[in-house]
Amino acid sequence: MSRSRTPDNKSELTLYQRDTEYSIRVNGQELMNSRMSGSEKMLAELSCPAIADRKTANVLIGGLGMGYTLSAALRLLSFDAKVLVAELVPSVVEWNQNVLGALAGDPLKDSRVTVAIEDVVTIINDNTSAFDAILLDVDNGPAGLTQKSNVELYSMSGLFMIHRALRPGGVVAVWSSSPDMGFIQRLKKSFFHVLEKKVRGRTPKKGPVHTIWIATKSW
Repeated sequence: MSRSRTPDNKSELTLYQRDTEYSIRVNGQELMNSRMSGSEKMLAELSCPAIADRKTANVLIGGLGMGYTLSAALRLLSFDAKVLVAELVPSVVEWNQNVLGALAGDPLKDSRVTVAIEDVVTIINDNTSAFDAILLDVDNGPAGLTQKSNVELYSMSGLFMIHRALRPGGVVAVWSSSPDMGFIQRLKKSFFHVLEKKVRGRTPKKGPVHTIWIATKSW
């Protein structure tokens, strides 16, 4: 077992291992589990094909997790793509460089990947027309669990900020543990064309049902 604090020092992240299974929990509540990687992979598989053929596609992933989303994105993107991963907690990056790395095929070793120990909100706010796709597996979805800034990211002001950071026709994909009709409405009001998908946590037919929104910048 390994422990770490969130940057605001208000929450504790813990990495647990049982045989070949790993779990990351926040304040004792499970945030992710290596047996439940299906929907994390789908976050990339539902969004990256739309921009995969763009020359030097630039992708931002918010939240490293156990590396499954990153690994799936790399399989779909071309050799000249660039992927920036924003992760707030240094220990999560260290876990992925060591004990968790093999689970997703060591995606951090891919030369296309850069990791920033930074809030994804800051990166999005500091960039205009910079990304072809933004993939967000931050917290439990629009209903934030660990960081106040995560809630702000999914607000109207946050969504306008995401819209500004995307290139024309760019895509934002958002993972959530549960549905959120209010969030869909906010996406539409932020000038996105929205598609909602229900996906399983483990396989196409097993595990809890999670929600992924794929929203395309309309202008």
